[in-house]
Amino acid sequence: MAGRKRQWGCNIAANSILVPAAMQLILISGLSGSGKSVAFKALEDSGYYAVDNLPAMLLPQLTGVLRNTGHARCAVAVDVRSGESIAVLPGQMKFLREFVEDLRFIFLDARDDTLIARFSETRRRHPLAKEGVSLEEAIRRERDMLEDISVLGHRIDTSDMHPNNLRTWIKDFIEARADDGLTLMFQSFGFKYGIPLDADMVFDVRCLPNPHYDPRLRPLTGFDPEVIAFFETQPEVARMVEDIRAFVTAWLPNFIRDNRNYLTVAIGCTGGQHRSVYFAERLGEAFRDKVHVLLRHRAVTQREENRPAQG
Repeated sequence: MAGRKRQWGCNIAANSILVPAAMQLILISGLSGSGKSVAFKALEDSGYYAVDNLPAMLLPQLTGVLRNTGHARCAVAVDVRSGESIAVLPGQMKFLREFVEDLRFIFLDARDDTLIARFSETRRRHPLAKEGVSLEEAIRRERDMLEDISVLGHRIDTSDMHPNNLRTWIKDFIEARADDGLTLMFQSFGFKYGIPLDADMVFDVRCLPNPHYDPRLRPLTGFDPEVIAFFETQPEVARMVEDIRAFVTAWLPNFIRDNRNYLTVAIGCTGGQHRSVYFAERLGEAFRDKVHVLLRHRAVTQREENRPAQG
């Protein structure tokens, strides 16, 4: 690997081309209608040299050109519009990791009903839609085509997500340093909205006392002192926090050894406002000194969603 890096560097030097000290390349993929254009624009607005709708087979050539011309931060969208060639992406990424110091992959996903609603609202045509093929069939075929690449990096479920929240998540993603190792994400959600598609582990805390039934606490969330005080008087809440902490602690080294960059732990209650938010915050505090931690709250208000992800 080192020899190949030196050879590439010699070729660059011979041509007197400006080369960045380190290159960051972010690849974006995902299902049509999942928010790729929002994520792509967020990266472009953050100063990335952005290339959309690149055929997957051309990724190494483009990366070489961008690196040779001195572009230090680049973003490339590669998706089903590439056709069957999208299948070569895993191999291309393996090759690029030998030359790109910071290579990241974002895969955007959403529930079928969300995708159908978005296409209906915008009246856009699905890229795989053709005569005699329904929208549902096109979405199903796209899922099949993207199945192998959906696990290559950081997966984000954009179902029921406001575009501003997705922009915030993308910003947190690019601000994490490559040398931070595994990023542990604790995500609260409400079961009545469905289990997040991007969850690696799911814990159900609906069996615990619910502040919703107290009129004083109902309009509040797991961030508020009154709700926190309520939970801290419940012994079973402390016990479950410790049980989940111990479980994640026990298995975290295995995910690190597996070279995972992201691990998403989803905590669910009924509405995603009280119990799950409290648990995600407490668990985030417990692991903050051990690994890089991100916090996400799918069902809270936009004001709370945009709180800093790390203390």
